[in-house]
Amino acid sequence: MFAEERRIKILDLINERQKMTVDELCEVFGVSSATVRTDLRELQRAGLVTRTHGGAIQKTKTGFELNSKQKEVQHLRQKQRIAKAALALIDHGDRIILDTGTTTLELAKLLDDRQNITVITNDLAVAGVLEEMEGTDVIVMGGILRKRFHCTIGIQGRDTCSGLTVDKAFMGANSLCPEKGATTPDVGQAETKKMMIEIANHVIVLCDSSKINKVSFARFAATDQIDIIITDEIDAETRTRFEEQDVQIVVAER
Repeated sequence: MFAEERRIKILDLINERQKMTVDELCEVFGVSSATVRTDLRELQRAGLVTRTHGGAIQKTKTGFELNSKQKEVQHLRQKQRIAKAALALIDHGDRIILDTGTTTLELAKLLDDRQNITVITNDLAVAGVLEEMEGTDVIVMGGILRKRFHCTIGIQGRDTCSGLTVDKAFMGANSLCPEKGATTPDVGQAETKKMMIEIANHVIVLCDSSKINKVSFARFAATDQIDIIITDEIDAETRTRFEEQDVQIVVAER
């Protein structure tokens, strides 16, 4: 296993379990403690974990956010499963919003299976994928480029959305919980997401299980504004708490 591949798997384990010790990681990967400590140093240097005596813990500050390149390598299989489940909710002829994010990017890659689709997005990578699809029209929201996140934010996006109505908005979230709703670390990003939700008949949040029952700095959707959550896994108690607020839960097939 290459070092980069191992570090991605280490990061996934830490995010899943909240913490891992050096000894546990040595056992999982069959490498020396010196190798694991080097891996953890590199992950901390990249801002992805917090080192502790004897191991590392998940980065949990409400204002912390991975950039787009870092997000691309995390939980990719889960995101692809979520995207496939989301595609089943899109009909030929739909007018939709695709929020910025790596899960919505995976959904964009599947849209060549639909015809006569109009997509509004603030994500440059999503727009780039859709540009190659004959059956899809793309409207890119204006605004300020958020560097290292390949998306636009800001009030200029309201000019794009003004007077429009879409069938469905597929939203990404950094964190999601029944009490706080959907949240993100960046206030500007939250305001742009609110604009998207305002013009949507149905709001669908795409969120892998690593983000559930967590909270980031700025809320963009209260739980009662969300119609459907698509995830890869959710515990029974959390599912019930969402369903009690009339949110439909879709668990993507493995």
